[in-house]
Amino acid sequence: MKKESSIRWKLGLFVTIAVILLIAGLYVIGKQRNLFGSVFHLRAMFSNVGGLKMGNNVRFGGINIGTVDGIDLITDTSVLVEMIIHKDVQKFIKKDALASIGSDGLMGDRVVVISPGTMTLVAVKENETLATHAPAETYQILESLKTSADNAAVITKDLADISRKINKGNGVVARLIGDTALSSNLKKTVVNLKKGSEGLNENMEAARHNFLLRGYFKKKRREEDKKKQEASEADNKQSEKPAGNH
Repeated sequence: MKKESSIRWKLGLFVTIAVILLIAGLYVIGKQRNLFGSVFHLRAMFSNVGGLKMGNNVRFGGINIGTVDGIDLITDTSVLVEMIIHKDVQKFIKKDALASIGSDGLMGDRVVVISPGTMTLVAVKENETLATHAPAETYQILESLKTSADNAAVITKDLADISRKINKGNGVVARLIGDTALSSNLKKTVVNLKKGSEGLNENMEAARHNFLLRGYFKKKRREEDKKKQEASEADNKQSEKPAGNH
């Protein structure tokens, strides 16, 4: 008798827990799908919903105002998203409101984000289709970041290889940095080139005073003076013309 009573008590407890869980589940589902309040329906056509699912939230001004009620593939480039929205926010969603696909955080669930539109326009109606725009997809941003990180890794590796070769003394750069004798020779070469240039200038000056080359340099100087004089006369004539006209 006691054993039978214990079984009934356990069975009753199990049924009670099951009923409570069922009621709680229905409440959660009903709340998510707005079954316990006044609602209206909106639509939006996207080219890519990026993993959006039925039951995902619809947001307006950062607040959850509804849920996704249906997702239908219309063509190979068009996806129709149907939404259930709280009736009390209908007056704030205007005719030119835009719908877009967003996400909860960087890797969170997809959500439909609705912008308010122009406040002076009339509000949307039941089953109205909103215009949409496609923001940059999260996976595209992550792919871009991955590419940048890969490029940075390659550059870092190349710099490490160059640094290692310099430290080991390999290559021309390493020799220039590490070989003091070669560095000294380069400095001496630069000094010699400078001295050679100065010597060439001195030789040219001496050549000007040389008896055999003196006539050549005089002739060259006269030609330069003549060109300067002709240019000066031309400028004077040009400046006198307006005065003659008056």
